[in-house]
Amino acid sequence: MEQRTYRQYCATARTLDLVGERWTLLLIRELLTGPKRYGDLQVGLRGLGTGLLAARLKHLEREGLAHKVLLPPPARTPAYALTEAGEELGPAVLALARWGLKWAMDERRTDETFHAGWAVLGLRACFDPDAAAGLRAVYEFHVDDEIFHARVDDGTVETVHGPTRHPDATITTTKEVLAEVTAGRLTLSHATETGAATAAGDDEALRRLPGIFRLPAPRSRETK
Repeated sequence: MEQRTYRQYCATARTLDLVGERWTLLLIRELLTGPKRYGDLQVGLRGLGTGLLAARLKHLEREGLAHKVLLPPPARTPAYALTEAGEELGPAVLALARWGLKWAMDERRTDETFHAGWAVLGLRACFDPDAAAGLRAVYEFHVDDEIFHARVDDGTVETVHGPTRHPDATITTTKEVLAEVTAGRLTLSHATETGAATAAGDDEALRRLPGIFRLPAPRSRETK
């Protein structure tokens, strides 16, 4: 299949030539949180057919945005990871996520899937470095059968799939509750007050949690 191009000598157009096809940026999104096996990508991108997934991965490899790796023991299985060029798309993807949280996250549609693992990147998108100044804490999130954590270090954040050894605070909830929080219809504080979520650990880390991961106020795109 011939790659489509805007045929414009422009940095924006050239970038969209590389990542503007449907599903390509979502593949980048999945790989921004670490290497993924082919099956992991199928789970995270339901609706993307096997043939098109293979084609998109080949495209990313051909253009130097992703490459094959071997996961370390005990997995020792082939996976895909971003190259340096692919990793540098991270800020652009996070900017799109922040824009979407403000301007696009209205009511969830009946045919829309929600994956708890997307919150790993979402935590970075709504992180407030000023509010996290002076804080050093590790937060571990248990959402149904998924676990991920966020390491906050004086205004910086690292979010990773999987557990951590010594979390300062642990938050446990369900995918449905997390979807409500993501949509801005429920705050984590209210979820813990009502029992929809539980939070345990260091009091200072828990007190500062709502301030350092803060969703933007939703706005309507309708003109007045």
